Amino acid sequence: MPVRARRIRLLRALRAARPPLIAALCAVTVLNALIPAATAIATAFLVSRISGHAPSGLLAAATVPLLLFAVVMVAGHAAEAVTVPLEFMAKARIDGAHRTDLARLAAGGPTVDRLESPRVQQLIRIARADPRNWTERTPGDGAVGQLHWLIGLVGAAASCGVLAGYAWWLVPALLVPAALNGFLGNRMHGRFVEAWRSGIPQGVHGAAWEDALASTGEGKDIRLFGLEEWTVAQIRRHLRGLLEPVWRLGAKAWRADLRRFLLIAVPLAGVYAAVAGGTAHGDATVAVETAVLATGWSLFQAFGLGEDARNMSAALETLDAYDEVREALRRDEPDEARASAEPTTGRATVVRFDDVCFTYPGTKRRVIDHLDLEIRPNELLAVVGLNGAGKSTLIKLLSGLYEPTAGRVTADGVDIRQLGAERWRQRISVVFQDFVRYHLTVAQNVALGCGDVPLDYDALEAAARDAGLGDVLDRLPDGWDTPLSRTRTGGVDLSGGQWQQVVLARALYAVRTGARLLVLDEPTAHLDVRTEFEVFDRLAARRGETSVVLISHRLSTVRQADRIVLLENGRIAESGTHDELVAAGGAYAAMFAIQAERFQRGYDDVSGADADSEEATTHG
Repeated sequence: MPVRARRIRLLRALRAARPPLIAALCAVTVLNALIPAATAIATAFLVSRISGHAPSGLLAAATVPLLLFAVVMVAGHAAEAVTVPLEFMAKARIDGAHRTDLARLAAGGPTVDRLESPRVQQLIRIARADPRNWTERTPGDGAVGQLHWLIGLVGAAASCGVLAGYAWWLVPALLVPAALNGFLGNRMHGRFVEAWRSGIPQGVHGAAWEDALASTGEGKDIRLFGLEEWTVAQIRRHLRGLLEPVWRLGAKAWRADLRRFLLIAVPLAGVYAAVAGGTAHGDATVAVETAVLATGWSLFQAFGLGEDARNMSAALETLDAYDEVREALRRDEPDEARASAEPTTGRATVVRFDDVCFTYPGTKRRVIDHLDLEIRPNELLAVVGLNGAGKSTLIKLLSGLYEPTAGRVTADGVDIRQLGAERWRQRISVVFQDFVRYHLTVAQNVALGCGDVPLDYDALEAAARDAGLGDVLDRLPDGWDTPLSRTRTGGVDLSGGQWQQVVLARALYAVRTGARLLVLDEPTAHLDVRTEFEVFDRLAARRGETSVVLISHRLSTVRQADRIVLLENGRIAESGTHDELVAAGGAYAAMFAIQAERFQRGYDDVSGADADSEEATTHG
């Protein structure tokens, strides 16, 4: 994008601050820009009035120019004081609008495959406009900096006008070295930025170790294993890696600083000497000389190294990152069939996987390989298989978080992509193995199962009962209103099993408020056997109201499923009831026999509880 277009883009960002605020900010910025020239003129006026007057008449002669000088000074201080809050408000509005647009963009896509790209994640961090170091700036910083720069040219023009009042040649004699000095200063700043950024990977590692020292997770291991000094040494090593490129450049920068000093001092000295000599020979008055001397230095200040150029350059990088994120997440507009398709409501649907294949982006292995599967209305379907068989991926395809590489997933014969993500997900409730623990109250955590409707306390209580959460609630200090985080006032932390009951209640709350397909990925992996059986009894009782898809490594708990499918290498290897599969003597029967033997020996087989998700196996 051309430089002019990029700068216009920064000015367009000002629209988010709204016209009244921008008009006020422009007014005070113009006033600030004109203050140097006005000060020079007021000073010259004062000198001209008191020159040649006898001491007895100085007060009368100086009264008006002193008042004028005072007005200029007060106006300058007032404009400077008002500028700060106006700029703060403008930046807050611009950055708020930008971050809102980015949030909508990131959340707008129905699938997560593109968001998982490391490049997209890096771009989102840059585009978020949340500066982590001195080289990063927000769009608000850049937009206000662009405004300063443009209006600063007005002030420079006024200063040039004062200089030209004495002699035209003063303008190029000072303007050219002033502009060159600003260019060289900004170039040197750019080299420091590059040096700093070359060490950012080291800084990221150092920050990670700093966070680990203060965390409640890694911090326990660091202290238990006596790794405090080792961790501090890692932090020190990474910080040196971050700072050493800047230190090396700083050691060499003094030569550039000397050249820039001479670029400022020599022209100013020459001009000052010429003006002083001309005044001594009567070519100009002392007042004019005073104005020229004051204005000459202000011209160098106007073009000197400032924050505006830095802010504009860094903010444009943020906006460029936003453009790349938008391009990476761009989706085709829905066609008429997709826009008009409506899901069936009020009853469970027939869901089918029709010859579905899926390969994770950036990989070659098919995780789901020509899969055909039917999920029938109001049945309890169990999906079992070894790690890496494709079970969790199947759930993500079913919930629309990924789109099949080939084939389609349908609900009552309609491709769920045509139904639209929002409509389809109103009909489905999912508990993932790697569920999220929100630092909210218990009620808020559970109500997230259907967060876009008013809280239904009857459904909340019923979901808690079905998930076996009642005993946990009875022991919490504030019941439903207890925050589930020790970092919050009055908050507590839960065990893994208790958290799993909260998340299960979240999914069941969605069923109580309209979902007709309940999908559970290892929903009881952290529960003891007795609690697990009780929960499954309640789930089995609910299959008359909704379809249930259950993934579990504990084969003893899926015996009461209406149908069990064994997944191997992304395909269905076996299908039937528990008794049928055991009688067939296949892979399912062998797996069940192994687990039964372990249980008889006193082991609680939880091989799936601690197993990594399939993405660790299939997605790197």
